[in-house]
Amino acid sequence: MTEKVAFIAGGSRGIGRALGLALAEAGWDIALCHRKSPAAAGSAAAAIAAAGRRVISRQCDVSDPEAATAFVREVEDKWGRIDALLNCAGAFHRVPLFEETLAGWHEMFDHNLHPVFYLSRLVAPGMQRRRWGRIVNFSIVHADQLASSPNLTAHYIAKVGVLILTRTLARLLAPDGITVNAISPAFIDSGTALPAELEKTMQGIPAGHAGSVADVVAAVKFLLSPEAGYVTGTNLHLSGGWGI
Repeated sequence: MTEKVAFIAGGSRGIGRALGLALAEAGWDIALCHRKSPAAAGSAAAAIAAAGRRVISRQCDVSDPEAATAFVREVEDKWGRIDALLNCAGAFHRVPLFEETLAGWHEMFDHNLHPVFYLSRLVAPGMQRRRWGRIVNFSIVHADQLASSPNLTAHYIAKVGVLILTRTLARLLAPDGITVNAISPAFIDSGTALPAELEKTMQGIPAGHAGSVADVVAAVKFLLSPEAGYVTGTNLHLSGGWGI
């Protein structure tokens, strides 16, 4: 994996940051955007540059189609290509369904589902011209089970939408050598303590522990690799067996 460009939405912290650094170390140039984390984004960009790769970092709310378009165009104008799109951006809040505000409801779709559509539509034409591309979207482990969640309803519905969009894009873009897949993590230990209720739930994971950021990085690197060229439309669970 050399001399390719990865566009990471939500690349300043957590999984997105780890992916940017890991791909830089594997020879990718990185374009990353963040919504409201300039210090974290600056640190992530510095780490990528220290790995010897080119980096573009911008504050960009990818839930705004005009802002998303402007940043994608900037990257393509400067570097001529985007080979991989990693949709790591998202938002999350826990509230009982009948206490949810309309603003909160729309926020879950604006930040978890709509950017996947906006960015995929923007990068696909260039990938089609080059007859190669990789798109990786992030959902949640219970989305494909259509599980109910009285306190996370909007978030769950948005993540189900991500899976439907992933499969649709995979079908449309497969003839052009482009793969589109989803990753659905359960609990990933990103270095912050889990709330007590999540720690209790984690006891039900057959593997007996949370996943690591390294687990996510390994899965994404596989999906971006030439060896995964026949893998498309899949939803890869990183769950330690939770929910089966």
